[in-house]
Parts: sequence; C-alpha cells; structure tokens
Amino acid sequence: MPFDTHTAQRDPAAFADRLGEQINGAAVVTMISLGHRLGLFDRLAITSPCTSQSLAEACDLNERYVSEWLAVMVTGDVLDYDASSATYRLDPGHAACLTRSASPDNLAVVAQYIPLIAGMEERLLQCFRTGTGLAYPDYPCFHQVMADDSYQTVVTALFDHILPLIPGLTDRLNEGIDVLDAGCGAGKALLALAQAFPRSRFVGYDLCLEAFEPTRARAEELGLDNLHFEQRDLRAFDEPGRYDWIASFDAIHDQAAPDALLAGIARALKPGGVYLMQDIAGSSYLENNLVHPLGPLLYSISCAHCTPISIGQGGPGLGTMWGEETARHYLHQAGFDDIQVQRLDHDPFNVYFVARR
Repeated sequence: MPFDTHTAQRDPAAFADRLGEQINGAAVVTMISLGHRLGLFDRLAITSPCTSQSLAEACDLNERYVSEWLAVMVTGDVLDYDASSATYRLDPGHAACLTRSASPDNLAVVAQYIPLIAGMEERLLQCFRTGTGLAYPDYPCFHQVMADDSYQTVVTALFDHILPLIPGLTDRLNEGIDVLDAGCGAGKALLALAQAFPRSRFVGYDLCLEAFEPTRARAEELGLDNLHFEQRDLRAFDEPGRYDWIASFDAIHDQAAPDALLAGIARALKPGGVYLMQDIAGSSYLENNLVHPLGPLLYSISCAHCTPISIGQGGPGLGTMWGEETARHYLHQAGFDDIQVQRLDHDPFNVYFVARR
C-alpha cells in the first residue's frame, strides 16, 4: 500500500511489546521443533500427566535437559503444570496440533523451519554481501524436514484428495500408466503410489541422491519393481512423449531453469497426458499477501532457502512466493493451454495446477 506521510508515528511502546512477543514465540517454536524431533509430544500425548523424570525415562533422554525443555513449554502456554505434584500435561486440543498422529495438522513439523533458517545465518550473511547462492548440502537436516512436510501435505492426502483432482486418474493408474515425479525429493508419494497401483510404472527424478536414497532402499526391501529413482539435473530434461501423468510437489520454483523444465514436462506428456503442479498458495505481488496467514514464514523460507538455492544453481531465484500469477505465466509459456487451479480444504497453504497441452 502507498505510504501516508501524514499518518502519526506508530507507538514505539506497542511495537516493542509486539516484538517481545514475537521473540518469545520464536524461542518457543524453536523448542517445539526440538520436542518434535525427540518424540516428546508424542509421548506426552500418551502419558500425560507425567513428571520430568518419567518423561525422560520413557523417551530415553537426560532428565536435566527434559526439565528445561518442559519449562519452556509451560511458560510458552503449550503445556499445563501442576506444582503440587510437579507433573506436566499436554491438553488433547494442543496434542491435535503437535503430534505425529495429528498429521496433516501437526504444526510441530512446520516449526522445524525456524531453527533450520536460524542455523543458516552465517552463510546468508555472505549471500547478502556477495549475491551468491547456496547448495542443498549446505542445509543441515533439510531433506528430513522437507520429507516430514511433504508427508503431511501430499502423502496423507494423496488418495482421498489429490488424485481426484484429475477425473479418471485413479482408474487409469489401476489399468497401468507411466508416471513421473519431477523433483521428487524423498519420493514418499511415489512409494505409496507404486504400492497401491502395481500395474503402473513410476519414476522419480531429483538433483539430490541423498533425498530419495532411503525410499529407494525401502522399495527394494518391499520388492517393488515398478518404481525407479534417478539423480538428475532437470534443467535439460527432455523425454518427449514418455509419460501419461507428471507431477511436481513444491519443486518448480527452486529449479535452476524452471522455464526449461516446464517446457520439457509439456513435451514429455503423451497425447491426453496431464501435469499436476503443487506449489505455495499466494500472489506474485507483495501487497496481495499482507494478510497471508503464513506470510512472514514463507517469505523467510524464500529468503533463507528457495531463493539462494535457485541462485546457487545459476537460476532466476523465483523464491517461495513466486505466486499464482507467475506460475500461470510459466505454464502458458511452456505450452500448457488448459490450466485449472484447484485448492483443497485440508491444505489452505498450497495451490494445485492441473495443466494440459
């Protein structure tokens, strides 16, 4: 919005109070991420109320550290504390937002992005000063965080919500078709699909071998012969007329050459084939995102990860919030004439583009 030079100065005390709340919130969220990774919330949901000692023993952790973590959760109004019995309790309403059984509504998964971003501060200082980018190996635990997030938004919704976005797709998968996940990450969606549809053939390409290697090993353990993973730089992707269905889940805006990849995807579809692109729901224009419920987080992820990753590959640095308008432009430019935009009730933070040539 335009500046109003006649507006009175904002109250600095009110701003300081709000900033203090945000700093406290950041501290709590960082500890929520730690609790998620240690399984503390999952255990609390089962054993509440409990003492710090019993919780530590149940999770095979050191009680002194668990006690300090519990203090953060109590002062952050995440847990309830009974001083008379020195016990801690996770309210069921809070557990519905913090435990693995609550997927896809487990916000503790999203909390992991905060310490991930904070841990990149020194490298980001250099990016700001030099204009250079970063590579995926520069980010600690990135693939695990993305796998957790993708499992919540994609895998748990795959059969009941995502596949029905394309009429008749489930029937075709049962009959047997060729499927590609371009930028597959951990590849957990492909694993689920390969198990559910043994007559179809599934391929996952990703730049990072370490992202999908555990899933590839799992597929071998299960004896799946219809699932193939390959490490590929997708900026030169060109496999004309090979696939009936291609999908990309939160992957295109990070690419070194998103325009070339999308054009390659368009060429790779067989006649009648369809492309499904999931990406962040938002506008390409900052002024349209002022009331976005996760605007600060998504722009922070963009600044700390998506933009430097693209720039590090020589890409345009579109960022997380490249927006629906820019995404439509890229799809049209790639040769997709029929583009439908879909949203799912359970997933307000992503948008799904169903595109055909």
